[in-house]
Amino acid sequence: MAATHDADSKKGGPLEIEHDEKSVKGEAVVSGDYSGAHEKTDPAEIALVRKLDRRIMLDRNALPQARLNTLEEDLGLKGVEYNTAISILFVGTLKYVPYTHEPINLYVNLVRLFIIEGSVTALIAVFGFFLLPDDPSVTRWLTEDERQLAVERIRRDTVGRQERGSTMDGLKQALKDPKTWLFCACQNFHISAVSFNAYFPTLVRTMGFKSTTALLLTAPPYFVSGFLGIPFAWSSGRFNERTWHITAGLSLAVVGFAMTIGTTNNAVRYAATFLYATGAYSVGSPILGWVSDTLSQTPEKKAVAYSLVNVTANLAYIYCAYLWPTSDGPRYMIGFSCMIGFAVASIICAWAMRFWLMSINKKLRESEDENVKLYAY
Repeated sequence: MAATHDADSKKGGPLEIEHDEKSVKGEAVVSGDYSGAHEKTDPAEIALVRKLDRRIMLDRNALPQARLNTLEEDLGLKGVEYNTAISILFVGTLKYVPYTHEPINLYVNLVRLFIIEGSVTALIAVFGFFLLPDDPSVTRWLTEDERQLAVERIRRDTVGRQERGSTMDGLKQALKDPKTWLFCACQNFHISAVSFNAYFPTLVRTMGFKSTTALLLTAPPYFVSGFLGIPFAWSSGRFNERTWHITAGLSLAVVGFAMTIGTTNNAVRYAATFLYATGAYSVGSPILGWVSDTLSQTPEKKAVAYSLVNVTANLAYIYCAYLWPTSDGPRYMIGFSCMIGFAVASIICAWAMRFWLMSINKKLRESEDENVKLYAY
């Protein structure tokens, strides 16, 4: 990508739109914050960011809710078989499942169901091929001026820009950068700390509510966490700060987990769900945004590093599924104790990254370029 002091890059490929160097290294960068970042004041840039934000998408799965509606009884699941069902979703595709002729009608119906659902996914994928851009410079739903501005924003915010190369080059760069693996650990511990979501309806039901009521009562904590997560993410971006936001969010989650472990009072336990749901979910944006800011020396490295962080993070669901055995209910001491440990571990990783980047920034300040871009932390 781009460092603010290197603008003589090769033209022609993605992210190589010709631009005015002054707009990239302008006075706003010089008078910016500790990392060289500056506040958006250009109306065109503000409009571009809003246009990009409207493309955000969210997704959820319904297996935890189905558990409340006699899923285990209907399928005859016993012991940790439900936990395995959660875990295996993140393992990958099985080569085959041996079965006899007896249940073949069931499998035929399942195949039909998979064909129907898979067809919808395949159809959407066709549209995605045309609608999801590879790069801001080739985004069809942006005007030429917006493309140029988007590229300049990336150049302006990149520390230690390098010449772009092949995907394999990006893979090697990401794998060789130790910061990639520290971010992988940080995000993995964070996702481990939110693994309660696969059992959330069940956790609420252990407070004495019926299945339907328990399912309804899972909504308020998620609503509050989503509502408060917006200003939390805004604050992290507005002040260009990551470590304290991650620490604050996960510390709030730790308080909620500890409250759940320390009492059998259902009112207190339900109140605790608001704390750990809000705290744990709030740090996702700061962590992933930090990854994007720090490991973006080339577009290829950024893409690979971002993928590695997400893949290793979701490995958490494979082993965390076994932290919530039915036999440990209704307090689930094992699960909540591990959630506390994971949250603390993620905080430690964040602070380790902060001190690491502070050390790198100190060396960057010693360079001859007075406008050198520094790492945010």
